[in-house]
Amino acid sequence: MVYDIVKRFIQKVLGGIFKKKKHIKLGLYGPPNAGKTTLANRICMDWLGEELGKVSPIPHETREIQVKEQINIRSGNRELSFSLVDTPGIATKIDYEDFVKRGLSGKEAKKRAKEATKGVIDAIKWLDDMDCVMVVLDATKDPYSQVNITIIGNLEARKIPVLIVGNKVDLRKADVKKIGGAFPQYDIIGISAKKGKNIDKLYEALFVLVG
Repeated sequence: MVYDIVKRFIQKVLGGIFKKKKHIKLGLYGPPNAGKTTLANRICMDWLGEELGKVSPIPHETREIQVKEQINIRSGNRELSFSLVDTPGIATKIDYEDFVKRGLSGKEAKKRAKEATKGVIDAIKWLDDMDCVMVVLDATKDPYSQVNITIIGNLEARKIPVLIVGNKVDLRKADVKKIGGAFPQYDIIGISAKKGKNIDKLYEALFVLVG
């Protein structure tokens, strides 16, 4: 009987230790220019003191998978260890002429369109490696888009835990409630990755996401 009590005590203690620290692969997904890389940079600066990638107002600045290994975030006596995977923006259509309108030369635009298309394909392939995903949406835009529905549908099909992040709440047109109405089955948090607003709440939400 004493042995059983000691055994249960040890299991409880060890179980608590391992529950406090988990290592997961966390993906950032969403449409172009929603602020995925800005958020990735914010997270990396907060916990590693360095940025992950370059941001730009021109869509599809991130055209390759970017990974930052071993990020450890803490809240009280809890610790979460993860690899952060920043993915290219998902788009159902990529037209090089859109880049020309943004000031790129025809040659640069065609190159970016080709790389962006490959980036979308790679991002979808990487879904199979994700333990959980933060879907980053621009809170100033209509969430009822084909791209957003496609992303959420792919995640639902794979039964991947999801946290939806409504970014850019520092802007006047931001409407996080509208995102909640579009995807009521998911937890949603409004943040400003650029300004750092509600980032602490985002970290708390991550602990809830991974259970």
